Amino acid sequence: MSKFKKKTATSQEIPTSALPDIIFMLLFFFMVTTVLRETEIKVEQTLPKATQLRKLEKKSLVSHLYIGKPKQPEVYGTEPKIQANDVFINPDDVVLWVNQEKDKLFEDERDQITISLKVDVETKMGIISDVQQELREANARKILYASIKSVDRE
Repeated sequence: MSKFKKKTATSQEIPTSALPDIIFMLLFFFMVTTVLRETEIKVEQTLPKATQLRKLEKKSLVSHLYIGKPKQPEVYGTEPKIQANDVFINPDDVVLWVNQEKDKLFEDERDQITISLKVDVETKMGIISDVQQELREANARKILYASIKSVDRE
């Protein structure tokens, strides 16, 4: 009777032959763009505890200084050292380091740089005050003292 035949059920299969290529491209992308720890911490770090903490809004404007006893006392001694990036510096070199860190930023952000001091709990205040004086000379007025949140048990 009818001249046209009904089509049979068509299959709606998704081609999966390109799926491994897509997965490997994503894997490669995340491997390339992931940033791991930038500096290797060479000083002991037991941060002090605090009750009132704030998070930073712009972490790109923060540069870190680590102060504490070296992890390898047979090589570097037992006196507290200042670590900037991956090297130990003297308090006199802090101004030069701050200027180098400011040069990495855009010109309009240079006055907004924040110096994060990650100081070991056992460190004496003498080296910290020396660093503070050098930061004043370098016109780095925003200083952040890193700490961990203390848990109140009542």
